[in-house]
Amino acid sequence: MNNLVGVYKPFDLQIDHAKGIHIYTKDGRRFIDTFSGIGVLAFGHADREIQSAMINKLQRYTHISNFFEDEDAQTVAQKLLNIVKRSGKVFFSNSGTEANEAAIKAVKKIRKGAIISFEGNFHGRTLGSLSVTGFSNLRDQFLPLLPDVVFLPFNDHDAFREFVQANQTAAVYVESLLGSGGLRSITQKMARTIMEMKERYGFYLIADEVQSGLGRTGRFFCYEHFSLRPDIVTVAKSLGGGLPLGATIFLDDLSNVFAYSEHGSTFAPNPVALAAAKVVLEKLNDQLLSEVRQKGEYLKNELKSINNGLIRDVRGLGLMIGVEVNVDPQRLKEISLKNGLLLNIVTKNVVRFLPPLNITYEEIEMIVELFEKSIKEADFEGSRTEAFFASKT
Repeated sequence: MNNLVGVYKPFDLQIDHAKGIHIYTKDGRRFIDTFSGIGVLAFGHADREIQSAMINKLQRYTHISNFFEDEDAQTVAQKLLNIVKRSGKVFFSNSGTEANEAAIKAVKKIRKGAIISFEGNFHGRTLGSLSVTGFSNLRDQFLPLLPDVVFLPFNDHDAFREFVQANQTAAVYVESLLGSGGLRSITQKMARTIMEMKERYGFYLIADEVQSGLGRTGRFFCYEHFSLRPDIVTVAKSLGGGLPLGATIFLDDLSNVFAYSEHGSTFAPNPVALAAAKVVLEKLNDQLLSEVRQKGEYLKNELKSINNGLIRDVRGLGLMIGVEVNVDPQRLKEISLKNGLLLNIVTKNVVRFLPPLNITYEEIEMIVELFEKSIKEADFEGSRTEAFFASKT
């Protein structure tokens, strides 16, 4: 009997331990994890430095509540602000959706008008964050959600311009690279349009960097690729080194948006997660970011070399890569599992690769070799699955 609410479809594996890019099962099998716990493990499984920081803090205490300030809180907050290179203040939470809830709550406190999001954006599953998530299939069964939220087509700069000109806009939510929306990136033209309209109409810009931030795309934050200047930045996933930790970074004039007792969390920031975060941020240096860009290009080029019509597109930035496949994605996932490769499918047919930022070239080649083997086996001995995709359109 399964006592868990059935909201997930986990792999049928019993995990014994994990190290680097590998997960080992209790029956002695080894699998390559291509998505690093959905982008949480920036330096792979069981990184020694991160684990040591966790253990050292754990031996002292695990929780002290927000009646006490942990010694690492100020350090981690300052490191985040140093990365942004602007003045501000940080609110710590337990997850990405909580980080986005804090951003929404701040906007609603000080600004009236519509909150614009885009189709394909993903910001979380709690009610506030879900309200700005651009997947109708995730939202519809929970309506009504927050009012005054508008979803515009991703990268449609004309529709965006027309809406802002005609309506009072409080804030705009941007996911510069769609983590769940097929790994499509914002265009430079769309980014310029957002900044032009922001300067003219004064809305707040919220950059969701929960998945794409902290070095994942080869920059500290993904929005840097597009010269966006957000007022609020949300981060989570890899921040806690494998433990739950999110942060909402309020910049410049928004630094003091919340007064005493206007927002809070019982558990955040967890001291053990903060100790890990300090190490994670120390390891994110310019040399690593340069390597992420180089390795990302190498991985994309290797994936593009798999031809014969099996792959429709390879896209993304750094080590946040989407491969749009021309085979049944579920069949591909099952065959890859048999071949020792764990894949993560987003949208209807995009494989999302989120390997560790410190992955080696040899490990990249191992992934590509197994992926090519699997996708060829999933190709029904040469017959394409166009009918499958046509039925999903």
